[in-house]
Amino acid sequence: MSKIAVKAKISLAIDLAEFQQGWRVLVLALIGIGTSVSVAPLYAFGTMVVPMQEAFGWSRGEVQSSIAFLFASSVIAIQFTGWLNKRYGLRPVALVSLITLPIGYVVMTLNTGSIIQLYAGYAMLAFAGLGTLQVTWTHFVNLWFDKNRGLALAIILCGTGLSGLVMPPLLTWAMELWGWRAGFWVLAILPLALTFPMSLFWLTSSGPVGHSRTLDSDAAKAKALPGMVLPEVFRSRKFWLCNFALVFFVIAMIGMLTNAVPMMRDNGLSAAEAAATFSVYGISLVIGRVLVGYLIDRLWAPGVAFLVMFLPAIGCVIFFSVETHIPSLMLAAMLIGVGAGAEMDIAAFMMARYFGMRDYSRVFALHMGFISIGSTLAPILFAVMYDTSGSYASMLIFCTISFAVSACLLLTMGRYPNFSPVPPAVDVLDQAANSIDNASVAG
Repeated sequence: MSKIAVKAKISLAIDLAEFQQGWRVLVLALIGIGTSVSVAPLYAFGTMVVPMQEAFGWSRGEVQSSIAFLFASSVIAIQFTGWLNKRYGLRPVALVSLITLPIGYVVMTLNTGSIIQLYAGYAMLAFAGLGTLQVTWTHFVNLWFDKNRGLALAIILCGTGLSGLVMPPLLTWAMELWGWRAGFWVLAILPLALTFPMSLFWLTSSGPVGHSRTLDSDAAKAKALPGMVLPEVFRSRKFWLCNFALVFFVIAMIGMLTNAVPMMRDNGLSAAEAAATFSVYGISLVIGRVLVGYLIDRLWAPGVAFLVMFLPAIGCVIFFSVETHIPSLMLAAMLIGVGAGAEMDIAAFMMARYFGMRDYSRVFALHMGFISIGSTLAPILFAVMYDTSGSYASMLIFCTISFAVSACLLLTMGRYPNFSPVPPAVDVLDQAANSIDNASVAG
């Protein structure tokens, strides 16, 4: 009995050595994700819909559809991110993007009333900030953490919760004082003032996990990492199963994120009340994400995901049943936030655990490409639902079903594979090249 207790104590303890070595990595990646082009505009969008609608006379559906152009261009931009990170390293790609992204936000303020210009602006943002996407920051952390990978990913992905907590009230305050353009000015200042200076000092293109001490070049280190290459991953049933489940989950989550505040305002809450009510989403996202990260380091990740990702379905039922009772609406927002906290943490963790780190940037970029396709379709889908029915009831029913089905599908992922480190000499392409050279010499 005492041996069992000792093992349980060891399994529950957190190894602090990795955190002592990589705490700067966590701080940078946390801020990097919170100010990234895939997070900050999304969490700011709900509070910007009505001000832009009132400023230019656009319909609700026209404004809500604009965020789809950001997601659509992200499908292509993120593939460039994976390739550029693999070719040039994380650091140069991120630093350039942290300059071009604020410029993109400033360009958005030049709109004089053209809905086409708004759509084009959101499409441009994804390319302006491609080096700030989650694939960069999760790759950075995966290179520095192994034993505590789930918890480390959870910590940095709390950047989305931090953004969800800060963005709605901050942008609401700024736009009430200076108009809708102030929202984009805030979005431009944050990465330039926070993420860029920190990246100059702390961002690297490699890390200690899986690297042989005898390897000097980044290319050699990449070949030595364990895991599958992209063509192998592409043929894996588990990869497609994971994609299918998480894409439908994200579609539903995008629907709730972009429509919760307008929905509550339509039901009778003021702009400040709706923003404050949904801001608890960010708090619950942070709590849920850290808890999930801790658990998936110790338990089977898909099982943990099922339990936590089912909660947003309950939150949707509450939103469907309650209109203006703020405590109940806060509970619904918290349940949705806990589920959202699990999604990206689970995705980054499972891509590393099921397919390895050897081709992580391109594998996760491909996964995020599918997520971006779903995110692109989501605003259009929910805008059509709203314009057709004149209410959010059909959206809530769709989201409830999607959350529940996605959670159940992840239970079929199976065991983690056991990857062995791959020495550089075993690389298939190098073997083929050596064979050709040897044959040429022999000839």
